Amino acid sequence: MADFHKIGTLSISCPKGFLPWLKEEVVQLGYNPLHTRDTGLDLKGSLNDAIRLNFWLRTAHRVHFLIDETESAGNPELLYEWISGLPWEEYIPDDGYLSVTSRISHPSVENTQFANLKVKDAVVDRIRQMTGTRPDSGSELNRTVLFLYWDRNIARIYLDTSGESLSRRGYRTDSVEAPLQESLAAVMLLASRWKQDQHLINPMCGSGTIAIEAALMALNRPPASLRHQFGFMHLKGYSPEFYQSLREAAKKESGRQTAGKIIATDRNPGAVETARKNARTAGVEHLIQFQTAPFEKTSVPEGDGIVIFNPPYGERLDIAGDLGGLYRGIGDFLKNRCNGKTGYVLTGNFKLAKKIGLRSNRRIPLYNSTIECRLLEYELYKGSR
Repeated sequence: MADFHKIGTLSISCPKGFLPWLKEEVVQLGYNPLHTRDTGLDLKGSLNDAIRLNFWLRTAHRVHFLIDETESAGNPELLYEWISGLPWEEYIPDDGYLSVTSRISHPSVENTQFANLKVKDAVVDRIRQMTGTRPDSGSELNRTVLFLYWDRNIARIYLDTSGESLSRRGYRTDSVEAPLQESLAAVMLLASRWKQDQHLINPMCGSGTIAIEAALMALNRPPASLRHQFGFMHLKGYSPEFYQSLREAAKKESGRQTAGKIIATDRNPGAVETARKNARTAGVEHLIQFQTAPFEKTSVPEGDGIVIFNPPYGERLDIAGDLGGLYRGIGDFLKNRCNGKTGYVLTGNFKLAKKIGLRSNRRIPLYNSTIECRLLEYELYKGSR
């Protein structure tokens, strides 16, 4: 049975560009990052720490717990031999379900599924040898998940304690076309330095992800509070009581109201209804003022706050030439209606960004899936600067 108190290496992954805010979150939770890379960081912690990190991290995608590593995995046979020598019967129920994901750079492996199958066979053979029975296996990520890192001779095998990506919070039951990832919305808010006593205005809100993430942050509500499925729940030794104690403590520390207004608008009534439904599922509908309106007609209350846009980039739709007017309109709206606020526009189209017509004082590199973007920040001064 796995020892959930034993200290090991936790490897936390995130998309490119997210690292500064992931690191900030980890430190605020009381952990010390040891090594960082473009897409994540490592720290020392137990499986119980992994549970806590899964529950609280807004910008991470997965939390991996290192089982073992080797520098002698020169070929698939050596990989199998190494994996099959590890005590998987201590971690994986013999009547459970197992899946394997991987990141591989090896000259003998063209298809990662081949390596995943090799790992699965080694684990299943080991458990059958030790217990007389074997777990099922497949591609679903809703039970026990292993992650293989394999680069030539070097290999590491991890328990994926998250399973499905942590970006999938569980509140987005409906979505509009090309919805913004929840973790990216959280990074945008953290990068903006928005505080819960300030207003947040989100025109062109789509599925409402930015507004919902803002409300969850303002209430200090865990991003994973709606999730009922994690990889750690399917390991031997998992204590539902420990996880429940985290949930109970979080409920006591959660706020009930926001000091500033959160306003989300979209000209598409269907998008507004979708956003409202998602906010209702997240338990924050009462904190967000939804309006069906073009961005030009969005209400902008007096007082400190931010105005944040995620307009289309023109990559998937063949309308980049038609978006120039939209970006000029966003610039006019920020300049004429949002004095005293700070404006933010996320875009993956740098030519269109020039159409906004305002000088940005920060250009923060972020990735929306595989699209390289910039979160542009505009100080919108009252009167002359």
